[in-house]
Amino acid sequence: MADDQTPPAHHSSDTLLCQTLPCAAGAIGLITLNSPKSLNALSLPMLEAMLAQLADWESDEAIAMVVLCGAGERAFCAGGDVRFLYQELQASPERPERAEHFFAREYRLNYRLHSYTKPVVCWGHGAIMGGGMGLFQASRYRMVTPSLKLAMPELSIGLFPDVGASHFLNRLPGNIGMFMGLTGATLNIADALRVGLADFAVPEDGLPEMLQWLQREDWSGRVETNDQHLHGLLQRFASQYRLDLSESNLEHHEQFISRVCRGRDVVAVVNEILSADGDTDWFRKAQQNLAAGCPTSAHLVFEQLHRGLQLGLADIFQMELNMAVHCLRHKDFMEGVRARIIDKDQQPQWAHPDVASVPAGWVRSHFQSPWPEGEHPLADLDD
Repeated sequence: MADDQTPPAHHSSDTLLCQTLPCAAGAIGLITLNSPKSLNALSLPMLEAMLAQLADWESDEAIAMVVLCGAGERAFCAGGDVRFLYQELQASPERPERAEHFFAREYRLNYRLHSYTKPVVCWGHGAIMGGGMGLFQASRYRMVTPSLKLAMPELSIGLFPDVGASHFLNRLPGNIGMFMGLTGATLNIADALRVGLADFAVPEDGLPEMLQWLQREDWSGRVETNDQHLHGLLQRFASQYRLDLSESNLEHHEQFISRVCRGRDVVAVVNEILSADGDTDWFRKAQQNLAAGCPTSAHLVFEQLHRGLQLGLADIFQMELNMAVHCLRHKDFMEGVRARIIDKDQQPQWAHPDVASVPAGWVRSHFQSPWPEGEHPLADLDD
């Protein structure tokens, strides 16, 4: 869209652009993550601006839908701003309040998107990992391009798959969510569509054209009417293109994953994955991630996904915030970020040498609320 047609931005900052795009009737709210050098890593100001903008647009009758996208060619969003969290923990290791606040605001944003009353379309290209997956999976319509690299790799930094992963990983067929959480395995476009982590395959440079399609329409109906019309329009848009979706990495390993990851003993599951014959580069990389990952994180993944089966979305985000705050207060997260991102020596010294050495009580302690009763930062979320 030409600059002279774009109305003034709203809750924009250097790293988040918010625009209103006029349509034949009604309008689109466009949010662009605008930090391509950091692969659009989510910062606290970005989270705050997005929350404020979504609140404004939800009450604005002219806004029919929200479109989320990321600037640059390499990523929609590769995760949260882990360097910020590391710096905050260094500055205040005993009470990392700003780091804890980051997670509380991120999860509130994820929940807001999941429960948003207007449809949200997310254009997913390049890397979509961690915090980026939280935004992507909370969106009603998930568009993916051939450059897609989709993963939840938190095990490698002493964290766990958060941002609602206890919900969306559990919805995948054949225990694939458990495998993704334990190994940080990267899925391509064919994999993502195959298991239901994406809705429509679209060309790499198709975003401007999709916006033009949307802007030509009359969005003056009720939310349900607009949503039905939008679904049909996105289907027609995507069906114009014949993309090569034949190269699924998962396809060759689904039977193994389904059998092994349904086990109830995390040590046995991990050992079986590690001892399997890695007959593809993709599977061997997943094995390497698990072998080098944080032993406590493997237990957290296992426990959170089993607990998550019984929980609604609000309870899931409250549980994940409990877990995140405990991770911030223990050494593995700092050590994982140091080894992978700060010093890049790739030699983290984890608190426990292997998965079999992690005490059950240590794992359970991560699920206890760090706050007095009634003071949980996400207590007001409501399923």
